[in-house]
Amino acid sequence: MTVRRSHVALHFAAALLVAVSLFVTFMTGVEDRPVALAFGALVAVGELTRPQSGPPLREAAPLGAAGSLSYALVGGHAGHSTHHGVTQVVAVVVAASLLGSVPQLARGQAVLDHLVRRVLAVGFAAVCFQPLHNRGVFDGWSGPAYALLLLALLVLTVLCDAVVAAALAHSRTGWPFTPLLRDELRAVPGIGSAVCATGAVMALAVAVVGLWALPVFSVPLLLTQLSLRRYAAVRATYRQTIASLARATEIAGYTPAGHARRVAALSQAVGRDLGLPEPELSVLEYAALMHDIGQLSLVDPVPAGATAELPAAQQRRIALLGGAVVRQTGAGAQVATVVERQADPYPEQPVAARIVRVVNAYEEKVQGSGPGGPLTALEELRLGTGGEYAPEVVEALARVLWNMGVARSASGAVVGDGWAV
Repeated sequence: MTVRRSHVALHFAAALLVAVSLFVTFMTGVEDRPVALAFGALVAVGELTRPQSGPPLREAAPLGAAGSLSYALVGGHAGHSTHHGVTQVVAVVVAASLLGSVPQLARGQAVLDHLVRRVLAVGFAAVCFQPLHNRGVFDGWSGPAYALLLLALLVLTVLCDAVVAAALAHSRTGWPFTPLLRDELRAVPGIGSAVCATGAVMALAVAVVGLWALPVFSVPLLLTQLSLRRYAAVRATYRQTIASLARATEIAGYTPAGHARRVAALSQAVGRDLGLPEPELSVLEYAALMHDIGQLSLVDPVPAGATAELPAAQQRRIALLGGAVVRQTGAGAQVATVVERQADPYPEQPVAARIVRVVNAYEEKVQGSGPGGPLTALEELRLGTGGEYAPEVVEALARVLWNMGVARSASGAVVGDGWAV
């Protein structure tokens, strides 16, 4: 309930700010119309350059973000002071963002959270700058001091946006807030720094040379955006390659169809519940996809690929062979280590290996076990927490399954800490 309330509160705050801004702008008119039109066009173009398909990016429209923040912090145009206020900034950015989001809306893609983030970030920056600028507080600021002021405000805005982004993701997915915020903050020195620098330079350049500065300073960020899209495409291709290699055991008949994919998806959910950062989640996904690759060395396949029921020595042999195969694929030493150590005693395992071991055992136990399979599998895993499975991972798995509505009995109860059976 608390998660849902935070989601509603953020959306309500953004909607209220938009409604007030549009009403005030409609009643008072638009100040400095050429500046408003130029920045509105820049924001709309920035939104239109968002990738129409492919892997998601943390900041899909950096040019639109930089243009929006720059308009919130612009205080002059070609040597003349501007007089637009907070409400006009929000109104122009919202109208331009909606115009640029038409292709996404036409395809039914979700853009609401993106717009909420944009409105709250721009509103924060404008509130910090425009009222003081219009009162002449910054008239005596010039040179490096003024530039540092804009950069400081942009950094604060980006940090505020990271908190909002983490809160929205937390409310949408139920994943722990702290790791989500940590991942957002880790992204700030990357694309966040480019957005801040471009926004500050645009605001300073427009104040000196006019609106011609906007297209000139848009080019570097457009090239950066293109590079990020190519990098994301390369990562997606790499992931598809790993997934294809993982299907080798299914094609050869060693494991059930879709087993590796299901273990990877559930492992990532458990990893997020435990608060693993994004880089470790990537390692976990690749290791989960390839955790059974060592079975290809077996002369006789294990029935249904159920390695969790094998003797410990045989499990370790398969894990070590799998790690050797992973090292040859170029998937990375961290991924190979997780695969190699998934059969070790859990106190000696890295967290990712503990997760893969528990999820793999659950997936094997639940296959073909009927409606009561999830409850029975969880109970068996709990009974094995004394020596085989990490207790904290088993409890995280139970929470994930509860949130997914999987591990519920006919009466709506599940096995778990604080839950009725």
